[in-house]
Amino acid sequence: MSQLKSLKDLSKIKGKKVFLRVDFNVPISGGRVSDATKIEKLEENIKDLLNQNCKIILGSHLGRPQKKGKSGLSLQPVKKMTEKILNEEINFLEINNEAKKIISESDNKIFMLENLRFDPGEEANSKDYAKLLASFANVYINEAFSCSHRAHASIDAITQFLVSYAGSSIINEVEALEKVFLNSKKPVACLIGGSKISTKIDLIINLMPKMDFMIIGGAMANNFFKYEGFNVGKSLLEENIEQTIKQIYQEAKRNNCELILPVDVVCSKKFDQPGENKKLNEIEDNDIILDIGIEGTGKIDEILKQSKTVLWNGPFGLFEYDDFANGTNDISRSIARYTKNNNLISVAGGGDTFAAIKKSNQQNNFTYISTAGGAFLEWLEGKMLPGLKVLEK
Repeated sequence: MSQLKSLKDLSKIKGKKVFLRVDFNVPISGGRVSDATKIEKLEENIKDLLNQNCKIILGSHLGRPQKKGKSGLSLQPVKKMTEKILNEEINFLEINNEAKKIISESDNKIFMLENLRFDPGEEANSKDYAKLLASFANVYINEAFSCSHRAHASIDAITQFLVSYAGSSIINEVEALEKVFLNSKKPVACLIGGSKISTKIDLIINLMPKMDFMIIGGAMANNFFKYEGFNVGKSLLEENIEQTIKQIYQEAKRNNCELILPVDVVCSKKFDQPGENKKLNEIEDNDIILDIGIEGTGKIDEILKQSKTVLWNGPFGLFEYDDFANGTNDISRSIARYTKNNNLISVAGGGDTFAAIKKSNQQNNFTYISTAGGAFLEWLEGKMLPGLKVLEK
């Protein structure tokens, strides 16, 4: 990847007005932020700018107001949570020409704009909207890697009007991904879970030449079981996916990458009933596969023990239910243990993956965890991210 323009010396922007594009697209429940992880991750970055006497204009989107309406998608609750985390007063602003005057004349140091997507110009990558946003500041810094796969006004077009930099969180994210993709220590293991192969096929094919082990889990593994002739009962399946599975087997063989599937699973008749560990040939017609089995996680543990690098995307069971979180929890704990004891380089990414790791209380024991979803996957698929392209030197 080309080098990104970054600010190693923040004193160069001392006293400037900084448009800080953040991803504060956090869950809201009952009018309050229910998970502030994304905000907490940028606390130090924001305080570093405050130490340089910068005025900070925080810009973020929340949800999809152009599709679902604006109700419940104001950033007011996010503003309140950010104030609490930073212990700083934040001036909340509507996005209009008046905001420029308020920012210039106010003694406040931090401002938060209303939901950027309330204006259709954001998703349309409108130059007029980008120019309005740019008029609030002297410098642009992107700290929203997770939004950088979108060519939106606050990510792409705005860089035409301001001196622009990649923030340290983006630099850290790219460096972590490059450790896996470009500079990985072997053996390299990749764990891909989730529900659909169709959404991960490009990722799997693109990663295989770099991997020694490709470990498939979650509901997507059901399709492999069926392809191999096993009964999967009432488990989740994708239609017309046989050619895709055949291609994955062919690519694994061509790249000398060992394809690993669960050898046992946890089945239940209903989501709200405890499961039973079964071999693949023991699955009944009314069974639903909801987790990877004990022998399967043991096999993964052995692979992780000998690996030097691991990439993980996607849970290996219906982890939202405690009865079916054991497999994913065991994998999370194994990765954390070998990261600590064997110097394993461990990178995990995607919203569900992060939630699963957090549920297992291992979020501080990985080398790097990305909260990005689409951007994380698209980077690993080898796709160009518009938000990074415009920040290249």
